[in-house]
Amino acid sequence: MTQKQKFVLASRPKGAPTPENFELKTEELGSPSEGEIAVETLYLSVDPYMRGRMKDAKSYSKPFEIGGVITGGSVGRVIESRHERYKEGDIVLGGWGWQTHAILKGEEANPVDPDLAPIQTALGVLGMTGMTAYFGLLDIGQPKPGETVVVSGAGGAVGMIVGQIAKIKGARAVGISGSEEKNRYLLEELGFDAVINYKTENVKEALEKACPDGVDVYFDNVGGTISDAVLEQLNPNARIPLCGQISLYNEENPEPGPRFLPLLLTRTALVKGFLVGQYAERYGEAVPEMAKWLQEGKLKYRENIIEGFERTPEAFIGLFSGENLGKQLVKA
Repeated sequence: MTQKQKFVLASRPKGAPTPENFELKTEELGSPSEGEIAVETLYLSVDPYMRGRMKDAKSYSKPFEIGGVITGGSVGRVIESRHERYKEGDIVLGGWGWQTHAILKGEEANPVDPDLAPIQTALGVLGMTGMTAYFGLLDIGQPKPGETVVVSGAGGAVGMIVGQIAKIKGARAVGISGSEEKNRYLLEELGFDAVINYKTENVKEALEKACPDGVDVYFDNVGGTISDAVLEQLNPNARIPLCGQISLYNEENPEPGPRFLPLLLTRTALVKGFLVGQYAERYGEAVPEMAKWLQEGKLKYRENIIEGFERTPEAFIGLFSGENLGKQLVKA
């Protein structure tokens, strides 16, 4: 019998997550029933949104249960199939998460085309990450040629794609990150027009210099004091896709920030929170365009791949100290 390993939530984090919040368990995989497939994990994704699901609080998604496996995006190889759509050796994408193996119903998996791009991109630039950047920026932000797009968390998987799509659409891209290495990559490799290191610079002053004509689109991945500074620079009719608030995820009692609603009123600005799952039916229009940009060299991506399934919690915890440049993945 095939043995599988899985990480379950051992306790709910108080503040920043620690290794003690996770427990590694081993059990038998079993065999698929009619209409099911057994898969072996090749890559799995760790993402900031998972921290929110570790809280016992009402949100857009059900919290992880204590003792339950931590679910999320995974890419794997079919090792046994009792489903007509799949055969042994097929590569599939699903949400079985932090497990070395899983048994899935056929409808819980989607085929991955290894000829389109490296298979792990189904978790990144051609997966949820890329779709988040694509729809958040283009559907809500709607950047126009010559406008200024500011993105926080610009060295992360979503942020770096947002800036590149802004450039493809003829806008200026200004990225905010927390390291010189990330900022060099954004400037020299991805073509951002300006970058700001929030750890070493006064963000408000740096924004005034980087955005002399104000901010037309702010793609917010971070929240907190960084967003407070950006909002002051908004132009009339600015658009703000609200994607994430990673600076607040580990705060038990977040400090109240400035009251920004009067600012939004006087600048006639739009703020819209969104969940990428809302766009699932439109992925078919985005993936071919994103793949075309990749093939043409207009779009680049960066991955930080941690080797070894046992290091999954370590890879996840690293997200909150800004260790990753680009998409954080675990190679099982």
